[in-house]
Amino acid sequence: MQRLRVALAWFAAVVVTAGAGSVIQTQFNLAMIQQLGAPVPIPVRLETTLHDLASFAPTYALLVAAGFLVALPISGLLARLWPGGRIVLHALAGGAAIVAALLVMNAVLPATMIGAARFPSGVAALALAGVLGGLLFALWARPRAG
Repeated sequence: MQRLRVALAWFAAVVVTAGAGSVIQTQFNLAMIQQLGAPVPIPVRLETTLHDLASFAPTYALLVAAGFLVALPISGLLARLWPGGRIVLHALAGGAAIVAALLVMNAVLPATMIGAARFPSGVAALALAGVLGGLLFALWARPRAG
């Protein structure tokens, strides 16, 4: 039963992180468009955000899933050495997974495919989405008492 809870927590953390990352990515792209002088009214922001949640988030989820498949088991092993730091370790692992995945992707591909990842602030925002996913994983995968 614990393995199922961990698997579901991992899946949920991937979905939440990918969703948050998609929203972040959309807002960075729209901000770049605004900097060019084009108006981006609220209805366009909402429509674009929903479109990207349906089209970009599933692809981004693959990147998140790959990062979490590596990082969260490592943070789980470290949590055995420091049980009191379990939540912090998983949260940090979530953020580190996103940063590492973005760095690898940017090094391997000829162009930066995620616009927000072109800026330190965008990488930091996407990493915070990973921290959120890692935190949720830590809370949802926590062994039940008793």
